[in-house]
Amino acid sequence: MDNVLVKELKQLALDDKPMEVCERKGLGHPDTICDSVMNQVSIELSKEYLKRFGTILHHNLDKGLIGAGGSEVAFGGGKMTEPILIVYGDRATFDAGGEHVPVNEIAVKSTEKWFKEKLRFIEPEHVKHQSVIKPGAASLQDIFQRKGKYLGANDTSAAVGFAPLSRTERLILDLEGYLNTPGFKKQYPESGEDIKIMGFRNGNDMNLTVAMAFVDRFVDSEADYFRKKSEIYDAINGFINSKYDFDEVNVGLNVLDREGRGINGLYLTVLGSSVDTGDSGQVGRGNNVIGVIPLNRPMSSEAAAGKNPVSHVGKIYNLLSYRIANRVMDNVAGVKEVYIWLVSAIGQSIDVPAVCSAQVVPAEGFTVGDVASGIEEVMAYEFEHLDQFCNDLATGKINVC
Repeated sequence: MDNVLVKELKQLALDDKPMEVCERKGLGHPDTICDSVMNQVSIELSKEYLKRFGTILHHNLDKGLIGAGGSEVAFGGGKMTEPILIVYGDRATFDAGGEHVPVNEIAVKSTEKWFKEKLRFIEPEHVKHQSVIKPGAASLQDIFQRKGKYLGANDTSAAVGFAPLSRTERLILDLEGYLNTPGFKKQYPESGEDIKIMGFRNGNDMNLTVAMAFVDRFVDSEADYFRKKSEIYDAINGFINSKYDFDEVNVGLNVLDREGRGINGLYLTVLGSSVDTGDSGQVGRGNNVIGVIPLNRPMSSEAAAGKNPVSHVGKIYNLLSYRIANRVMDNVAGVKEVYIWLVSAIGQSIDVPAVCSAQVVPAEGFTVGDVASGIEEVMAYEFEHLDQFCNDLATGKINVC
């Protein structure tokens, strides 16, 4: 493979650094909902294009927005007073080969399906839909008419991925995943899906701030709220202590709460997400493609969710950089930490990056020279099988959010 650079990164691996900050916006956070919904629309639209035309046509749906609804919370269950607004933005192919593709209808149906599968209390009547999707620019649509196994990149763009996850990153992902499992929701139904976790590691001490939307129908009073909050607090600490070995763990749960202020001093929602009142969401404001916001790491500025999976390098290279980084860690001995940088050139075939670079923190006793050929082999293999990777993106086999 041409244009491959393997260089030593002369720094400590993240786990060895004295401090780290990392965040995750969970399943029901408005930004995560927006990313997930718009990416699901892209998946369903890609499937429709494949069924009708045998190929994926031009679309980019990465300009989505969620406008918060209105609600009145109440002990024992409140009510929605205004629907949540979902705005679908950017571009898609509506007509091809004499056929009309019902893009807007696909968007609404795929959104309703996602809500039904992922969030317990948001029903179709709680959501209003607005589409501002338009046909794409002629120059970008033309990319999809060109022959060849791979399309040309639709943009000059850069992406970076890394591996392995640090202990802080793994903890935040694992904890939010645990809090949103069906088993946890069955035991603690008052726990909403909107969970945001901020982690700060100071040496080997971990400080976590957890914001969890409580569902008002399962809370009878202020006293009941604080009793249930205490139970969940204990469950969080039990989970962390059973899986992670930090010197000290400090957890703050819903730290804005104030006893004695009644319902206004509690984090209560009607639907289990702050999107039901007061908090909106937007594509690209949430997690990176592996699910965290790692403030000590380099990150791509591209929002992958909703972009097409066959020419938009802002999606393809964003996820591929992490795939390569993880494969390097799995297959190349002597690598302690690796960062993969991919740069595209607009119009150039997506399997031929302008730059493909690895920055390596070697393990003790190894040099970059010991690992360079193995890394190059992994990179070459992944680009040789890029068609399957893109197909997995298109059909939702690879998680983007």
